[in-house]
Amino acid sequence: MDRRNFLSITLGSLALAAIPASVKAEDFRKSKPAVWTAHTIEDAIANMYGSKKLEMTDEIKLSVANVSSTDTKKKATAANGGAVPVDFKTDANVKNIAVLQDANPESAVMVIDCNEFSVNDYGIKIKMGKPGKVVIVAETTDGRLIGVQQDVDVALGGCEG
Repeated sequence: MDRRNFLSITLGSLALAAIPASVKAEDFRKSKPAVWTAHTIEDAIANMYGSKKLEMTDEIKLSVANVSSTDTKKKATAANGGAVPVDFKTDANVKNIAVLQDANPESAVMVIDCNEFSVNDYGIKIKMGKPGKVVIVAETTDGRLIGVQQDVDVALGGCEG
């Protein structure tokens, strides 16, 4: 190994080692515990964001079980309630994004801290014990609360047939 390769590998390793030190995340389970015990989507939103008014918008794109939230006439049907695919993204400048649902006893699924460098394009799977709705709520950097929702039907027995 020559000196240039050694230096480039060493400096690259040092740069990668410094990155995790600059990552900041808020533990919402400690700072806002009532969000995680809320039994309704409305209570979870109120506990997370206070009395801000939620504006349903197309600034967030949501697809549940491969059905887009822009297709308002079509209800999503999940073949397996144990792993419902939820994909969402936004180009809006947001501080955080919350994923909520009303099919389980506690509504909050997750909250993501964001910054100006975040690529807000996510794909997750959530468990839904019965039919319900999935709501994505984001707090923008200018203080607005934006959201989108999709109704989801869950096939009983884990299959559609």
